[in-house]
Amino acid sequence: MTANGEILQRGEEVFTPAFHFYHRIAIRSGRGNRITDVEGNSYLDWACGLGALNIGHGHPRVVERVQRQIPLFVHTGGVYRNETTVEAAEMLLSVAPEGLERLFFSNSGAEAVEGAIKLARHVSGRQGIIAFGGSFHGRTLGALSLTSSNSRYRERYHPLLPSVFHSPYPYCFRCPFSCRPSGCSMACFAHLEEMLRRYITPGDLAAIIIEPVLGEGGYVPAPAPFLASLRRLCDQHGILLIFDEVQSGMGRCGDWFASQCYGITPDIMAVAKGIASGFPLSAVVARKELMAAWPTWAHGTTFGGNPVSCAASLATMETIRDEGLLQSCRSLGGELMARLEELKGRYPLIGDVRGMGLMIGVELVQGDGSPDAGACERILAECLGMGLVVINCGPERNILRLIPSLTTSDQELEEGVEILSRALDTVADGQGAGRQPPA
Repeated sequence: MTANGEILQRGEEVFTPAFHFYHRIAIRSGRGNRITDVEGNSYLDWACGLGALNIGHGHPRVVERVQRQIPLFVHTGGVYRNETTVEAAEMLLSVAPEGLERLFFSNSGAEAVEGAIKLARHVSGRQGIIAFGGSFHGRTLGALSLTSSNSRYRERYHPLLPSVFHSPYPYCFRCPFSCRPSGCSMACFAHLEEMLRRYITPGDLAAIIIEPVLGEGGYVPAPAPFLASLRRLCDQHGILLIFDEVQSGMGRCGDWFASQCYGITPDIMAVAKGIASGFPLSAVVARKELMAAWPTWAHGTTFGGNPVSCAASLATMETIRDEGLLQSCRSLGGELMARLEELKGRYPLIGDVRGMGLMIGVELVQGDGSPDAGACERILAECLGMGLVVINCGPERNILRLIPSLTTSDQELEEGVEILSRALDTVADGQGAGRQPPA
């Protein structure tokens, strides 16, 4: 039997350290919501391929669609059209927020963000872009210029894209303006308005881009009033509003897209991750008149809209629709949030629990409220040792990001919570944090 260590050692010989992995195990197979490593150990997977496997590993419907497509052809390269890719586009637009009626397929979230900002600049004739502190939009140079979840990602890559400005994200647990939710004055939005008075005029601003649920930066849902104010501001000044729904889309938050949960439609949307159950596919989705003003020579792709990936995407969307997984996501997410709130009441180590649907962040803190990255790392290791794969996020890496699949069963939810509770027990006892007895 091949050992995990052997695969890891071989990988270290051929991969740059920039090719990062969260856990030191090597997978042999994945089915449903579980993976098995090369040593035969089984794990419940609450990382879901960084949120790409919204309906789990190897869903039979996805496998069957892909197996049907492969013998026919696997690549068109923009030379000629094919029905599978057209059908996938039609279905994606049918579930997108109303008013977003055309798209451009690409391969990754970063590519979709690059396409979105190119579209905004081209059709508006303006250059300025405002992004938000803590955001993660990708690591290609344009997307990296918007990313601010960790300064290390930008290290040694300057100068980046010009005319990009950052405003504080409405991260209520760690409000940069020291507001509390009960008495929030929307100081973060006032700061954004002040930027338009001091740093860039609205007439020079092509777009404002935001993750409606902050992803790698901390799993923080934006307050609805903030997004509504952002929509009004953009309408007032002819600024294009871009939602980066790479992580929050495709059913992850309890509707097809987080924007639909909020009832706020952007002008442009970036979609990826859960769109094709692990196959490389992404999309820029936008209003028809914007896409019509983006001419043939303005953007392009060789692999975007690959027919095999589009077959997987069709099966993914059909499964979410036919199995009622949006409702399941809302129900499971509500149950998981309730269970996590119970744990928060027992463990002072948990400073905050937040999320939408099955995109949930658990922020771990020290006694003084500062981030506790060490405890987070120990919890990840404890969970892995007990058969649960969990990953972290946030600039201090102190936030557990829980992204179980939409197909998670009640039994699997219970199993995951139980393992997490035992891990918290072990870490809290080990650091003397002092558990509170269950109510």
